[in-house]
Order: sequence, then structure tokens, then C-alpha cells
Amino acid sequence: MGRIGIIGGSGLYKIEGIKGVKEVSITTPFGKPSGKFIVGTLEGKEVVFLPRHDVGHKITPSKINYRANIYGMKKLGVERIISVAACGSLKENLKPMDFVVVDQFVDRTNNAREMTFFDHGIVAHIVFAQPVCPELAGEIYSCGKNLNLNIHKGGTYLNMEGPAFSTLAESNLYRSWGMDIIGMTNLAEAKLAREAEICYSTLAAVTDYDCWHPSHESVTVEMVIRNLQNNVENAKKLISGVIKNIQPHRKCSCGEALKYAIVTDRKMIPAKAKKDLEIIIGKYV
Repeated sequence: MGRIGIIGGSGLYKIEGIKGVKEVSITTPFGKPSGKFIVGTLEGKEVVFLPRHDVGHKITPSKINYRANIYGMKKLGVERIISVAACGSLKENLKPMDFVVVDQFVDRTNNAREMTFFDHGIVAHIVFAQPVCPELAGEIYSCGKNLNLNIHKGGTYLNMEGPAFSTLAESNLYRSWGMDIIGMTNLAEAKLAREAEICYSTLAAVTDYDCWHPSHESVTVEMVIRNLQNNVENAKKLISGVIKNIQPHRKCSCGEALKYAIVTDRKMIPAKAKKDLEIIIGKYV
């Protein structure tokens, strides 16, 4: 069984209970990850934890090195990633302090994020109609229900640019599109995890109603962090429960996402690209 990765968002910078902790620095062809990876065991399973904004929340969403973070997870033998993320709600029924197990994304970034490993001499087109692993998402939802948490199955995450929060006009526009929640980070992770053949699922923690709601006309960082910190213990319990129950072998198709995705003539792939991406494409080229 491969390791289980946990990516912590705003307010989640460490996971208590991880045993045999080692801090691991990873070098990647794509630069430096957000920080050191925490490797150890949780609920008897090997885990790798990384706070995406670094400890102390020092990296803004647009400047996170998503490629290095996911590459580092792959290099450390991670097969599944649970991504915890703070988000704003665009629906009345998705209340602050609720959790949403996302199943779709819409991109509203300005191409500020590097979202593919395949951009220098090698091209791959992954299938991304279903952007999260249904098996892992199902495990997260089931565990949340068993813990009697206010958790919702499915939802579309609109990935905005940031770091500023939405204008009222933008918030109302996204609501008119039928979007469910809004955040700044998870789409890039989901795309890169799929390219790396890692199962990925988002556990979104609702912190506010964005600015569309009459009672939330002004979303503040203090509000977001306070609500997330109030719910962070529930997130940790949920993560522990998922890891405890997760099965050794994957039954999904995530582990073969690149099987038919690489379109570049194998003979024309540059040596450097082959070397840099060995841990991702090695079994195919």
C-alpha cells in the first residue's frame, strides 16, 4: 500500500498523533515545495503531511509551487491525497462550519499557477471529466457521516485567483452559474495529482458565506480563520477515520491516468524531460 498524503490548508499546519515523525526536504525539477514534508504513521498507515501555505501561512495561493508539492508527494510514494481547504459558500444550505466533499471544479484563475508537468518537450492530455477520485471521496463522506458531522456529498468548487476575496458582483455571478463553494487552491492540486496518477479528493471546510449573503457583507480573514480553527478538530478526526478505514489496494482508475494520455512520440521526448519525470512517466516510456 502506498502512503497517504494530507495537504493542510488555512489553519491546518500540523496533525497531532502522527508517530515516528521525520521532516523530509525534497528537491524537485520544478523548484521548492511549500516546506518540509512530515512523514510518519497515523492509524497504523504511513502518511505524508504538507501545509500548502507553509507553517505560519507565508505563501499566497498564486505563488504556491503546486508542481513541486505534488511531485514531492509522488517522490515519497504517496498514492492518495486528502486535501483540506477553507472555502466560502455560495449556497444557503452550505453553512459555515459545514464540510463539502467536492466532486467538480471550475477554473477562474488567470493562469498564475503552473498546473501541468507536461510543458517542455512532452505533451499529455489527462481525462479530467471527473476530477476527484470517487473511491477516496466516498470514503471521506462516509466517515464524516459516521462522525455525525454536517458534511455534504458533491459540490462544484470555483477556483478564483485571489488573494483578494470576491467582489459582490463576482459572488452573485458565480451563484447564478450554480457554483457551490469558492476557494483559491485546489484545482491545480487536482490536475497535477491526476497527472501523477495519485488519487485526490478535497475536504472543503466552509468558513463563510462569501460576500453575497446579507449577514456576511464583509468577509474578513479573522472570520475565515476563526471558523476554520473552530472546525479543525473535526477535520483531524475525519482524516484519522478515513486513514484508519482505507483499503490497501485502489480499485479506481487514478493509478492508470497516463496510460493513454501521453501523445508525444516516445523517440522525440527530450532526455531531460524523461529524467525529470521518471517517477511519473517511467512505466510508459
